[in-house]
Amino acid sequence: MIKLATVPVLFVLACLIAGIYGALHNQISYSVAPEYFTAFKFQQFRIDPSLPDRVGAAIVGWNAAWWMGLVIGFILIPLGLIIPGAGNYFRSMIRVFGVVAATTLIVGVVALAIAWLSIDAEHVGQITRYGNEIVDDVAFARAGTMHNFGYLGGLIGILTGCVAILRERRKAIARQSSAGRSKESIGTANERKAIAT
Repeated sequence: MIKLATVPVLFVLACLIAGIYGALHNQISYSVAPEYFTAFKFQQFRIDPSLPDRVGAAIVGWNAAWWMGLVIGFILIPLGLIIPGAGNYFRSMIRVFGVVAATTLIVGVVALAIAWLSIDAEHVGQITRYGNEIVDDVAFARAGTMHNFGYLGGLIGILTGCVAILRERRKAIARQSSAGRSKESIGTANERKAIAT
């Protein structure tokens, strides 16, 4: 029952982690191509033009990513219930969310590296968004690639999260088994002392 009571808290944490990840992720993609935000995402997400660009990029990242916490949580949080013990479950799920975030970051960085190597002026035509003609089309395309692969990273993160849950379950069972053997050893030692006296 205590374990089930932590489920809503875990959903909130999943959304917070996803949103914060999105805000930080966009600081990288903004560094790659500011125009990706100033000429595209700010209009798409209706960001106040008076805000500093990096703050706007963070807001875009939050709005684009927080709901992924619901998607990821909908799959991983119920699956995590196989981890024995309420305390083990909660702590393990925090670690699982970390695995998902790390996986998403790795996929995004790999996508950016591939985009950096494969996207050049010869392969990118003139890009326009919301009537804005992009000055650095190559950088824009690279940032867009990183952004789009972020969602793929989240989906792959669900798979690595499932693996992490199974690992956390094995560790929790091993700890419980070890604790049980320790109690048995102490009990046996006490019985021997009682017999000896």
